[in-house]
Amino acid sequence: MKNRINIYLSVFNLFLVSLGVGLVIPVMPLLRESMNLSGATMGMMVSMFALSQLIVSPIAGFSSDKIGEKKIIIIGMLLFSISELIFGLSQSTNGFYFSRILGGVAAAFVFPAVTSYVAKITDDEERPKAMGIVSAAISGGFIVGPGLGGFLATLGIRTPFFVASVLGLVGFLLSFLYLKEVVLDTKKLKEKQSMKTVLTDTNYFIPFVIITISAFGLQAFESIYGVMTAINFNFDTSTIAFVITISGIVSIVFQLLLFDRLINILGEVILIRLSFFSSAIFIGILALTKNNVLVMISTLIIFLSFNLIRPAITTYLSRNAGNNQGAVNGLNSTFTSLGNIIGPMVAGFLFDLNHFYPYYISAVTLLLTGFLTFYWQKKVLAKN
Repeated sequence: MKNRINIYLSVFNLFLVSLGVGLVIPVMPLLRESMNLSGATMGMMVSMFALSQLIVSPIAGFSSDKIGEKKIIIIGMLLFSISELIFGLSQSTNGFYFSRILGGVAAAFVFPAVTSYVAKITDDEERPKAMGIVSAAISGGFIVGPGLGGFLATLGIRTPFFVASVLGLVGFLLSFLYLKEVVLDTKKLKEKQSMKTVLTDTNYFIPFVIITISAFGLQAFESIYGVMTAINFNFDTSTIAFVITISGIVSIVFQLLLFDRLINILGEVILIRLSFFSSAIFIGILALTKNNVLVMISTLIIFLSFNLIRPAITTYLSRNAGNNQGAVNGLNSTFTSLGNIIGPMVAGFLFDLNHFYPYYISAVTLLLTGFLTFYWQKKVLAKN
């Protein structure tokens, strides 16, 4: 790939932010106990992060098209560093809330801006491989983060937050000093669009719907996975962690080594369709089986399917976004956040009614979305 150094440097920021988020996961129960935080407070911290990311993502995306991705990335990394430092120093709920809001803003700056940056410096042939790297960096950060966070917590429960802050500062400095701004030949690109025209453009509308459903399905599945497998299959914490970690590692390998080949063979729409169908089928199997080995195999395939959908959609959007890469990727992040917020809420409500209801609903929703891609493909062929 051309611009290899800039690609890896920009993606490194995604990895750092994802790693930083993952670092704090094993510490939260200890922090809750030491600070006597209520469940409502812990939930509010998660919600504030997600909501601020949801609101700011389209603004950051449109801004990156106007002032450049490099500026948005370095601002986001600095905000991320500051937010983690504030969280590590906070002694009150207000401090924690402010930190999470700032962290959500930082994620809203970094995630779409890096994706837009990578899309702008790669051509159509290189882009699938580059998007596979982007997705793998996010997945890798979330996988490595909790393990590293658990180790750092042995040095003190605030240590992971301070380490995350330092990592954010490193990303800020490296990007400020070495990341090159994108210079585009705007004559070869589409004219920039407003948010309204992007949202109503048929190139984007169905993919945005699919992004939301994909995020909803993954979060509905993942948010209750530990509780569901513990209750129904007697999985202990180490087994759950092992299954999720192995599934994540396999997904990263596919994203790095095979994603671009799958795109070249199948195309984005067909790969997305197959991923929706496979995730729906194996979530259904998970809800019906009593075999622990089949549960583990189903989990791996479900995670792999979801982790192929996102980079495939992002690749499709980047091919069609022209001079609106930041705007489109900002909205991509927004609709992902929307699904991330709705998914756990619906799954939790359904789980209280019946342990298997969330998986029944997810399986049906994902299956119907798989059929929606036939209509989407017709629209794509008609335009071409």
